[in-house]
Amino acid sequence: MDTTLGDPLVGQVLDGRYRIEARIAVGGMATVYRALDTRLDRVLALKVMHPSLAADGAFVDRFIREAKSVARLDHPNVVGVFDQGTDGTYVYLAMEYVAGCTLRDVLRERGALQPRAALDITEPVLAALGAAHLAGLVHRDMKPENVLIGDDGRVKVADFGLVRAVDTTTTASTGSVLGTVSYLAPEQMEYGTADTRVDVYACGVVLYEMLTGAKPHTGSTPAQILYQHLHEDVPPPSAAVPGLAQRLDEVVAAATARDPQGRPADAVALLSVVRAARESLSDEQLDAVPPQARTPEQGGTPAGSEDRTSVLPRPRTARPLPPPEEEQLNRTTRLERPPAPPAPPAAAGHGRRGPRRRPSRALLAVLAVVVLAVIGTGVWYVSSGQFTTVPAVLDMTQDKALRTLNKAGLGVSTKQDFSDTVERGHVISTDPTPGSSIRNTGKVTITVSKGPAKTEVPNVVGMTLDEAKKKIQAAGLTVGEIGTQFSTETPPGSVLATDPKPGSERRPDTPVALTVSKGEAIGVPKVQGLTADAATAALQAKGLKAQISDTQVYSDIPPGSVAAQSPGDGATAAKGDTVTLTLSKGKEMVAVPDVTGKSEADAKAALTAAGFQVAVDRPFFFPRDSVDSQSVKGGDKAAKGDTITIRLKGGF
Repeated sequence: MDTTLGDPLVGQVLDGRYRIEARIAVGGMATVYRALDTRLDRVLALKVMHPSLAADGAFVDRFIREAKSVARLDHPNVVGVFDQGTDGTYVYLAMEYVAGCTLRDVLRERGALQPRAALDITEPVLAALGAAHLAGLVHRDMKPENVLIGDDGRVKVADFGLVRAVDTTTTASTGSVLGTVSYLAPEQMEYGTADTRVDVYACGVVLYEMLTGAKPHTGSTPAQILYQHLHEDVPPPSAAVPGLAQRLDEVVAAATARDPQGRPADAVALLSVVRAARESLSDEQLDAVPPQARTPEQGGTPAGSEDRTSVLPRPRTARPLPPPEEEQLNRTTRLERPPAPPAPPAAAGHGRRGPRRRPSRALLAVLAVVVLAVIGTGVWYVSSGQFTTVPAVLDMTQDKALRTLNKAGLGVSTKQDFSDTVERGHVISTDPTPGSSIRNTGKVTITVSKGPAKTEVPNVVGMTLDEAKKKIQAAGLTVGEIGTQFSTETPPGSVLATDPKPGSERRPDTPVALTVSKGEAIGVPKVQGLTADAATAALQAKGLKAQISDTQVYSDIPPGSVAAQSPGDGATAAKGDTVTLTLSKGKEMVAVPDVTGKSEADAKAALTAAGFQVAVDRPFFFPRDSVDSQSVKGGDKAAKGDTITIRLKGGF
């Protein structure tokens, strides 16, 4: 049964750009679809959060965090994130599409893997995690389901939905620990903490599972598995696979040490350990076939997933798994029952049928062979005799793609298009998409990249700013910084110049900086000291505007006159610019302190603190250190900044 038929998103276009073609997988947080980016004409994976979770801010934040985290990682073994957005109730990530299968699919099919195949998968996984660790990120949910193996043999790590910064402490205060039970490190379960070493632990468990075909700890309940992770070491793989090299036991033991201090510090360190172990193993040890290994003929075909083709080395007798379309046909094709043969005519002279005879066993056997042959021929015709699968040629060079498609017996037509992400001369997309079924006589159209699209910077000099913005945006460019400059020839508000210059070729969305004319330069006259009306008239005569500030200041200038102006006199302005005027409130009047009888020093200090200047009048004969009088009586008001004279006493 095709489970995608009832999915409301299949066939829809999200955000006016992503046409959803098929459902790939369903998780607890989101559904992953194969989609076509109609703008760039390329196949990608669209991860859409379940609408029921989109109302939860924490889930949405985690979802967006995945996009931002992975976008920081530019590594060939990390599934890339191209875009993130929202369309109504749907929150989505647009990601790189990897045609192939997951490591879980491989383990279901093969059971245990040869050490060489296990290390061939482990090394790129550690390289991807090492890049994340160096960027300060921890995956926190490493497991076979998150390891993708492409049809071209590339291994990629996916699903950074639980990613956290290395220096971020994750606690289990909510009563739950994020992650998958079988791959959680002891410290995650016991303390809720997660640093780079939890990914190291999970990779050790995954390596054990690849070498033995089973998880190290099992139980009927999650609690039993948790207890074993906390209190029991991961057993050596050789205990389950007799004859397995001891160095592989040592790698697993180092990665899965219950004490995090005993593990390699991060995936980069573990990768060094793995590579050193590989160098020490012989070809015989690397290619040893574990007893738990099985071929597809032994019942290893995984069920319930898309894109099953494994690129791992297969035994010579193994048959390739059918592509998803063929699997679907094999599951849903019904053979029509042939019409029953007509009844034999009644015997002449008799009005009733003669007695019925049973066919012999030999005849039944012959009929069974014929029916099976017909059925087998029909299935062959539907699944493989008339159809083939479009190979994955995305991002290949044009020549290599042509050779790959011709080798598959398919015709090829070529067209070209611009691409910001695919190198010139490499394949952007195919029609039909990779993994699709196509008749053996069919033709595949490949779109080859011409490199980034370029557009010409339009000439907007002399246009108004609004007109220039519209023309630049219509050319596929964006408006950058806007500066101003005086000009005696170009009217104010019109464009003087652009950077880049008109006629230059740039990639779409490149910002274009604009320089706009401020008109002829005008010298700002001095209006300080004038009344508000006189100052306004003087500015208007120069083509400037006056604006009176709501704030007034104390000043030696008479009240109501201009105490300050901005810009000041001598500055340069454009016609129509505004000069702000601040009016005077006159001098500030304050009470004079009474300093009679005080010493000269104390009197000076008191008067200075009140904002006055101080002068001292000393008698010619026998001056004394005591103030006899002051020019303004204590308690009277004087203008702040005025000078107060104090007279000292004289005589004996």
